[in-house]
Amino acid sequence: MRLVTRILLWSIIVLLPVSALALDMSKAADNLLAMRKIQCSTQDGEALTYGWEGNVFSRVPGERDKLIFKVEGMNIRACGPLADEPNGPGFKLVTREILLYLDPKTGKVLDRWENPWTGKTVDVIHVTNDPVNQRFASKGRDGRPFILPFVIQGDQFWLTSTVPLFYTNPLGGEYQEYVGGTYHATEMFNFFGDINELSDPATTSLPAAVGWARLSGWLPWMEMGDRAGLLYFHTAGRKLDSYDDLSEMMRDEIAQNYPEYAKPPPLDDERRNETSWTFFKKVLDAR
Repeated sequence: MRLVTRILLWSIIVLLPVSALALDMSKAADNLLAMRKIQCSTQDGEALTYGWEGNVFSRVPGERDKLIFKVEGMNIRACGPLADEPNGPGFKLVTREILLYLDPKTGKVLDRWENPWTGKTVDVIHVTNDPVNQRFASKGRDGRPFILPFVIQGDQFWLTSTVPLFYTNPLGGEYQEYVGGTYHATEMFNFFGDINELSDPATTSLPAAVGWARLSGWLPWMEMGDRAGLLYFHTAGRKLDSYDDLSEMMRDEIAQNYPEYAKPPPLDDERRNETSWTFFKKVLDAR
């Protein structure tokens, strides 16, 4: 799910009684193990794929909300050991992700889009973020241990995270401090799974369901400038049994246009993370 951003850097804060798990959730090492099973696999380098789909709505003052796109996303990932980490042992997550914008009526991938507010037809720039990596260590930047209490009901757990984003827009100029130009959005994640399977020592990778929602300004390729309004994304998906469980449409798009997304980045990948905004800047610069 960049759906950037990342969609997709997943930090989780949740609530769960320690006694509910065979793992000792008072220990950072067991929390890291649980997180690694959810995010990827305890087997170094094993490729795992998340897939999700949903809708994108517009919200403009004085107008009804409009369904303007359907979306389908994927994230392919792997985990490995974390070397030379000052905050203690942990693991590294390396990923690539795609979010395709689809026609809300036909469900087909959009190449061009007619903007109903401006009347202008524009090229659609899909999310292709490579890489979207993350490091998980036994201590956070604040020095506190990596502890994830879970929310549990019966045999099921869920994890919820809200991530407010507010930073310098990479498309802005040198006068942003005076005239504005920050990127302002909120990413909201939920993970669901079986708590007994998570605790099972034989489980190397946990089947998990995921929900992703996002509030943000207009996408840069929509050419909306400073027009009032925002977008909200509402999606759901899961960790797939295999890459082949992606839809035929997504697999065809990857084979034809993004062949490198059929596998995750290498475990030693040290590139800076990509976002939909930094990628779009590259598209503009190339023009």
